[in-house]
Amino acid sequence: MEYPNLLPRFLKYVKINSRSDEHADRFPSTQREVDFQMVIKKDLEELGLSDIHYNEKAGVLIAEIPSNVDYDMPVMGFLAHCDTADFNSENIKPQITENYDGESKIQLGDSEFYLDPAVFPNMKKYKGQTIISASGDTLLDGDDKCGVSELVTFAEYLLAHPEIKHGRIRLGFTPDEEIGTGAGHFDVEDFGADFAYTVDGEAPGKLDWGTFSAAQFGLDIQGVNVHPAVAKGQMINAIQVGINFQNSLPQNEVPEQTEGREGFYHLMNFQGTVDNAHLDYIIRDFERDGLEARKNLVKSIVKKMNDEFGEERLKLKMWDQYYNMADELKKHMEVVDLARDAYKAEGLTINEDPVRGGTDGSQLTYMGLPCPNLFAGEENMHGRFEYTVLESMWKAVDVMVKMAELHAERSK
Repeated sequence: MEYPNLLPRFLKYVKINSRSDEHADRFPSTQREVDFQMVIKKDLEELGLSDIHYNEKAGVLIAEIPSNVDYDMPVMGFLAHCDTADFNSENIKPQITENYDGESKIQLGDSEFYLDPAVFPNMKKYKGQTIISASGDTLLDGDDKCGVSELVTFAEYLLAHPEIKHGRIRLGFTPDEEIGTGAGHFDVEDFGADFAYTVDGEAPGKLDWGTFSAAQFGLDIQGVNVHPAVAKGQMINAIQVGINFQNSLPQNEVPEQTEGREGFYHLMNFQGTVDNAHLDYIIRDFERDGLEARKNLVKSIVKKMNDEFGEERLKLKMWDQYYNMADELKKHMEVVDLARDAYKAEGLTINEDPVRGGTDGSQLTYMGLPCPNLFAGEENMHGRFEYTVLESMWKAVDVMVKMAELHAERSK
């Protein structure tokens, strides 16, 4: 179904910079996220939703689509995050390519960059459809303003069509998903849903209910800096120690050499001098035992190197980030089945390959809110080659409407 207000709503939202900041010492990490939430709040008020409020402690904007049936049922929720990934998100200029021919390159603004179907073969699936991209020097921010726009459009449609029967539906617009800190503040009780779905996935048909389990660690290395002319037996080059540590990890277990259910170690940051160095890593594995094994390998390498120095020159700080939500969702498969049935009803081929990442739903599921992830139509997220497809966004709204309808029918 076509939703005429979805595209202008999306174009309005992506032009608002709502990027989060992993280095901030506040929550939400940036005021611009809150400012964007207030734009959404105004739009929801104009549509006439109920119980619209901003939970300051949780950093979440919440609203309700009231029930229009005379019986009680479990409360369903939908969530989308408001922050932008760590790429230039200032002065986004979305461009629209209508009736895409499925073969041509799309130049990104006046830049030297193109969306090329030879590089991004998914583009070929969208022949005859409307592709929305950016100008080559920013991301588009479809992650997750696709989801935000779809949730608001979903609410607009249900309020305008009371013939579609549904129970209470809670909507949440969350902060700091991109930096992994937003869900930890979430107030499940205030949100008030029995189960929910994040709307933050890729192409139509994608249904995520399995994710990586994840950990992160930082490594501080203290070296000994002396003049290189007299360095023998005295200098400890912190940079070289960091290189040695990196080379002690399995060299083929990195993101660029893994796929499917294969985990990895990912060096994200390496800064240093001879005197001191700092390295940041993330660890990913689909199995909890696998995650623990990877963590233990890191610890054993650090211990071995410190033992060789005879003192603690490598200081490790490690923490878990989230766990594979499949382990918990297996106890709530009716939540997954509802999404599956709506996908099938809308003629979609379902792709349930576990996502090589995580969502807010990973943490929320373990907080007592079962929360798989639905597609939102996002493609090539987190960079200048990001795009989305208008028809994919329409289909995401179709699926949510069908889920609301099916849930009401099954709860009689």
